[in-house]
Amino acid sequence: MTTSTVLLLIVAAFVALALSFFQYFFKARKKGRLQFFLAFLRFCTWFSLFVLLINPVITRTVFETVKAPLPVLIDNSQSIHELGQDSIAKQLYTKITKNGPLNEKFDVQPFIFDEDFAPGKEPDFKGRQTHIDQASQNLKQLYRNSNYPVVLLTDGNQTLGNDYVYSFNENTAVYPVVLGDTTLYPDVKVAQVNANKYALLKNKFPVEVFVQYSGNKNVNAVFSIIQGKNVLHKQNINFTADKKAEAITVLLNADRVGVQTYKAVITTSLQEKNTYNNTKNFAVEVIDQRSEVAIISSVNHPDLGAFKRAIETNRQRNVTVLKPLEVKSLRDYNVLLLYQPDASFRTVLEQNKTAGLNTLTVTGLTTDFNLLNQNQDLLSFRMTGQKEDYTAMYNPMFNLFSVEDIGFGQFPPLQHPFGTITVKGNASVLLGAKVRNTETENPMLVFSEKGTTRNAFLLGENIWKWRMESHLENKSFEKFDVFVDKTIQFLASNSKRAPLVVNHENFYNSGEFVSITAQYFNKNYEFDENARITLQLKNKATGKTKMYDFLKGNNEYKVNLDGLEAGQYQIFVKEAISNTSYTGSFEVLDFEIEKQFVNPDLPRLLQTAQSTGGTVFYTDNTDKLIAKLIADENYKAIQKEVIKRSPLIDWMWLLVILAVTLSAEWFTRKYNGLL
Repeated sequence: MTTSTVLLLIVAAFVALALSFFQYFFKARKKGRLQFFLAFLRFCTWFSLFVLLINPVITRTVFETVKAPLPVLIDNSQSIHELGQDSIAKQLYTKITKNGPLNEKFDVQPFIFDEDFAPGKEPDFKGRQTHIDQASQNLKQLYRNSNYPVVLLTDGNQTLGNDYVYSFNENTAVYPVVLGDTTLYPDVKVAQVNANKYALLKNKFPVEVFVQYSGNKNVNAVFSIIQGKNVLHKQNINFTADKKAEAITVLLNADRVGVQTYKAVITTSLQEKNTYNNTKNFAVEVIDQRSEVAIISSVNHPDLGAFKRAIETNRQRNVTVLKPLEVKSLRDYNVLLLYQPDASFRTVLEQNKTAGLNTLTVTGLTTDFNLLNQNQDLLSFRMTGQKEDYTAMYNPMFNLFSVEDIGFGQFPPLQHPFGTITVKGNASVLLGAKVRNTETENPMLVFSEKGTTRNAFLLGENIWKWRMESHLENKSFEKFDVFVDKTIQFLASNSKRAPLVVNHENFYNSGEFVSITAQYFNKNYEFDENARITLQLKNKATGKTKMYDFLKGNNEYKVNLDGLEAGQYQIFVKEAISNTSYTGSFEVLDFEIEKQFVNPDLPRLLQTAQSTGGTVFYTDNTDKLIAKLIADENYKAIQKEVIKRSPLIDWMWLLVILAVTLSAEWFTRKYNGLL
């Protein structure tokens, strides 16, 4: 309390005394005990009010003893159970955290970790992943600028995150307690399988498999890839004390559309302790993107060859060049490219009204525009007999599909009859047209999407010059060919923009986070933030169903389906207000990464202890660990001087005194008839 505050309190006491004297003794007729008692109550009232106004701050010093923290971390993953260490791990966990002398010296704080990190919970060893690096990062956040040891009960087999060896702070001594038998047993395993998620039908796709051997003897093994009951690949592998790993690359045929599940299996005559890691499942989704493109033209032109070569750079496209009179049926094609339609195209256009194929129409100097005006309602042509050179203008606002500007503005001009071209329907212009640096209202490349029907118009001939110019600039036809391929891909797809879009993988590994996202769009195709989306999950084998609600995130709705067993699942997603729905399926592959281990990762735990100044202990010598921690002079309790300041206005008893004195004065005066 400062000197000025003390002086104010003294002045307040004199003022309170003077006011009390003036009210009860100045010109008073009687001066008895009653007046002295009432004056005392009034003095207490005035002084309490003055104290509240002055609000003095009372300062006091206390001493606190702060112990060094001792986080005790236990691995809660499934691998501890698979190694038969779950019961002994619980005993050691309790033994360390409940030790009396240890708790006297340290602030012992228990934690469990698997794919998550949580304080004080009882371990159940059901975690699907091990994330030691995340545990170390959490400790850094909890104990910033502190010097503390860490007891780490684990097998050291991490399945998530960065290498944990150097994750701990330099001033944090880590004492790993190794859970598991460190005796090396001979073991072969499929360590990793690398395969693309997608493969194209009738193509071959590569699969890369890494197999490993632990042991010192020469071993003969047989590696095979199996689908169902069919062995697709088989080969012999020889392991020695010097050769303990091999990478195998296999080309498999994509013969059937859909998700195809395979097994990579390695077998030996060894009596292995763990055979679960001899097999690893993987899956590839085979998709059919083959497109038959018919280029129909009544004239010979270099553009036909440029289109054919650009389209066929994608092996999933096959191009057939036909005269209009050679077209017997359109059923064999997915996309039509009508090059400069004239009167001979009338039959083809009539056939396509029934077939409904998506079309790219290229117009030029020999095009019959009256025929086009009669057979389509996207563009209106009013052309003259004069020809003109048109240069392209790229439209960056085009959003029907992703396409980059490959230098359209620098390409040679295309030739087209001069006139007026009016866009009548709902269309998106990718390229506009200009004449000698003067912009026109005419489009050059325009796309339309109406329901499931998609069409495009390229207004100008001599696009072969674009392909040549692109090659001169880039030393490759790739950029131009990709542009043409994206155009054909847009036309080859009949998928309509659905109001409810659901995204998920077609297969997951056991233990992975199964996350499904959804977006719901209104009639203007704007994201609806008020949608109510639910998901029904059905196990195809057992028939069991379960309901989930999507939670709104950043421009999407999301649901996590954790803890799913291996098997095939069907999902039914529904938006409650509009009743829009989506049906799909996925498969959870039988792969438990925590069952892959035979031994603890002792070398990595030794590295961790060495890099942090700690020591590795085993399950049979934890008493030495406890004794070492108790005897360590680096972790002493610190006594801190804490100055606490308490404003007197926070003292509730002052208000109580004020209320009591006022009440007592009023009742006394009332009782004695002084009111």
